[in-house]
Order: sequence, then structure tokens, then C-alpha cells
Amino acid sequence: MKITRNMLNKAVDAKIISADQSNQLIDFFHKLPDQSPGFNLTNVLYYFGGLIAIGAMTLFMNLGWELYGGWGIFFLCCCYGVLGLALAHNFQNKGFAIPAGICATFVICLTPLAIYGLQNAMGWWPDSSVYQEYNYYIRWQWIFMEFGTLIMGLILAWFYRYPFMIMPIAVTLWYMSMDLASLLSDGYYSYELSAMVSMYFGIATLLIAFWVDVRSSESADYAFWLYIFGVFAFWGGLTAQHSDSEVSKFIYFCINLGMILLGVILNRKVFVVFGALGSAFYLGYLAFQVFKDSYFFPVVLSAIGLAIIYLGILWQKNEAQLTAKLRGVLPKPLQDLLQARDQLD
Repeated sequence: MKITRNMLNKAVDAKIISADQSNQLIDFFHKLPDQSPGFNLTNVLYYFGGLIAIGAMTLFMNLGWELYGGWGIFFLCCCYGVLGLALAHNFQNKGFAIPAGICATFVICLTPLAIYGLQNAMGWWPDSSVYQEYNYYIRWQWIFMEFGTLIMGLILAWFYRYPFMIMPIAVTLWYMSMDLASLLSDGYYSYELSAMVSMYFGIATLLIAFWVDVRSSESADYAFWLYIFGVFAFWGGLTAQHSDSEVSKFIYFCINLGMILLGVILNRKVFVVFGALGSAFYLGYLAFQVFKDSYFFPVVLSAIGLAIIYLGILWQKNEAQLTAKLRGVLPKPLQDLLQARDQLD
């Protein structure tokens, strides 16, 4: 639960705290390090401008830059990189954390283009493919660009330590998983292989995200982007799996229910969103395929829904006791993480 000024005012009206204590608490909260950027016009402008600049050098890069040649692309990227680092350093010194993080992220996103230019200039590029295809096609030759981006990302993240910088690192890991699979399979990359690689990569990313989450539970949320891309890769790969077995489909449903529960435990909404989508897909499959002519299925499903609502009411009434019992059987690092989440939210 996020504490608002209105909540503190109600506490003052209820004579729980004084008006002076309310103002002191507000000042104290404002002086705390930002855990998650708020949704306001200033931050929207920061991220909107940053994403435009990042998109210009990644998703929206066109063939016009090919006219500069390999060395031209490399030196232009170096100039942009120096400018980005200078801005990041300047913003950091002035206390503008979000713009500093965005500028440092911009430099990380420039890295694959710079490596592409260098490879072209040195005659190391293997075929006629161009950078414009980097974000759209799976090819083994992107590997060097991805390794370089990871190295640059880890170095800059170590120096600047802004959560938004993890975003291009997570994306690059995702790209690398597919390109490595293509490399190891001699360029043969089927839909089934893609789904399998995505699923296992998602699991690995989620384990890394959980480790990062535990290590940074009392600081900024560095695991946010790792969780997002990890869940997206795992759930996407899992959903893309094909099976004619009803047991396998039911297991898929149970996994999605488990994701919802895990999202509640870890206080990570991305698990809940994708778990709910997967559950809805399975229930839709039952409604339109398995029980498409049944009069009782909608009635039974409605009853289940109402029972879940009633379960929520019971949980709300006994939340403190049940939460304490459930957390008591969890490992100590996870208990500490959940306690830190309670304090931050």
C-alpha cells in the first residue's frame, strides 16, 4: 500500500498522529532515495524523450546510415556515446537521477551499432545483412554485437547503478539466447526450437532476477526489467508449446495459477498478469472446445468464480495470521525480501 497525503490527513483526524508529525513524515518520505519513479508529467517527458532517442538508434534505424560506411558509423556512435556519458555524469552530479539513468541507457543501446560499424570497417562482417535487421531477424552474426552490449551494460551499470539500465541488458540476453540457439543448430531455427529456447531462457532469467531482487531488496528495484523479460520469455515459450494431451493442457493451467500465486508472494504484478492470461486461455479452450455444447459448464465456471471471491474475503479477514504462517516456512532470504517489500509499498 502506498502512503498518500490524504491517508496521513485521515490519521491526523483520527488523532493517531499530530499535524506536525504528519508534515515531518511527508518531509522524511520526500528525502528518501527514489524506489520507483512516480507517474507525473516530468517523468513522462523524461522517459518519452529518452525512448525516442533510444528508438532512433535501435528500432527506427534506417539504411541511410549505411552510406557513412563502417568507420563513419563507428565514429558517430563513439561521439554520441561520449555525449551520452557526459550528460549522464552531469545529471548525476546535479541530482537528476532519472535523466542520468536514461542517458547511460542510451549509451548501452548504442553499443551494438558501434560494434556493427567496427566489424564492417575491419572487413569482419560475414554477409550482406545490415544493422536495420538486428531487431527483427535471428542470425548468428549478431552474437559479437550482443556480447559487446552485455559487457558495456555491466560496466556502466556498475558505475551508475540505475535500474532502467538493466532494460537493454535484459533485451540483449533475450536476443542472445535465440541467436546462440541458431548458431549451435547450424542456422536451423524452427518454431518448436524457438519456443523451447525461450521457455528455458525465461526460467534462467527469472532465477537471476530473484537473486538480484534478494541482493537489492533494500535499495532500488534492479530486478524489475529482468522479471518482465524473464516472465515474457518463459510464458511465451510455454504458451507456444503444442500438445494434444489434455493432461498437458491442465498442467499448463496449473503453471499459470502458480504464476499468479508467485506474483502475489513476490509482489510482482507481471507474474499475475501473464498467469491470468494463460488461465483465461485455458478456460476459453474448455469453453469453446471441450465443453462447447455443455449447458452446465458456464454454471460451474460461475460457481468457481464466486467461490474464489469468497476465498478472497476469507483471506482478507485472516490475512495477518495466514501471511505469518506462510512466510514462516519460507527461506530466510525470501522472508527478508518480503519484509522489505512490505516496508517499501
